[in-house]
Amino acid sequence: MKLRNQIIALFLCITAFAQAQITDYSQFEKKFNFYIANDLGRNGYYDQKPIAELMGEMGDEIGPEFVVATGDVHHFDGVRSVNDPLWMTNYELIYSHPELMIDWFPVLGNHEYRGNTDAVIDYSQISRRWSMPERYYTKTFSHKGNTTIRVVWVDTTPLIDKYRKENDKYPDANLQDINKQLAWIDSVLTSAKEDWVIVAGHHPMYAYTPKDGSERTDLQNRLNPILKKHQVDLYVAGHIHNFQHIRMPDSDIDYVVNSSASLARKVQPTTGTQFCSPEAGFSVVSLDKKELNLHMIDKAGNIIYTINRTKR
Repeated sequence: MKLRNQIIALFLCITAFAQAQITDYSQFEKKFNFYIANDLGRNGYYDQKPIAELMGEMGDEIGPEFVVATGDVHHFDGVRSVNDPLWMTNYELIYSHPELMIDWFPVLGNHEYRGNTDAVIDYSQISRRWSMPERYYTKTFSHKGNTTIRVVWVDTTPLIDKYRKENDKYPDANLQDINKQLAWIDSVLTSAKEDWVIVAGHHPMYAYTPKDGSERTDLQNRLNPILKKHQVDLYVAGHIHNFQHIRMPDSDIDYVVNSSASLARKVQPTTGTQFCSPEAGFSVVSLDKKELNLHMIDKAGNIIYTINRTKR
């Protein structure tokens, strides 16, 4: 059975492009919509600039409320200060479409941890749309007065021992208090009463990747028990540079890997894979009181896969 499921998932990965369909914008009407984008900072190269333009053009039809930026806005060594030229070449001059002049809510990725992490937070005082109050934080939103959404942004790099041990590359990682953050996450989710609860971090909980397996197991041991305890709807991450949707038999959470909005990488099925694709792109979350859809969008603007959650 396991082999059969892997063959089916592999088929989905291979045929993702063939099954893509041109976006029907009517499905976004009367919904609360927002973007998810990550692994961006390539100074406009690879597919970054075309995808940024696509996000803007589609934004004119979709009307996203904000962007959840799940880390690595800056490759390769983060930024040195709020005045680093990379803010212009990786972000401001790339995401310049009028429809992208909305709030961007980021988290730190491992590449930001190679630089000045405080500068990433402090940039909130420089840019009108860059909104990052802390390393981890939460916000609530409402739609038409009867739908509520909570997003919890978590700082995953310090939760992974690999980064804490590499002081030369990630000097700030081992300075962060793991237990303090986990206690805060548990406290926030304990009090969460919203219709939809989404947790966003840079590193995935489950994923196919050649990267060190301890990245996932550390999060599975530290963060995942809290998410399962509180039955969150989605855990959304980046880092792997491809699209993946994973469901595990012991959890009702949809684990999402959002692809890079610049340089994408190959992928294949792993345990729990429902879908995977090596396409570059971004995602759109679209929801109302009873239904949540996460649409994975490739660089041509096609919806190549949709995660659907419903509530009574």
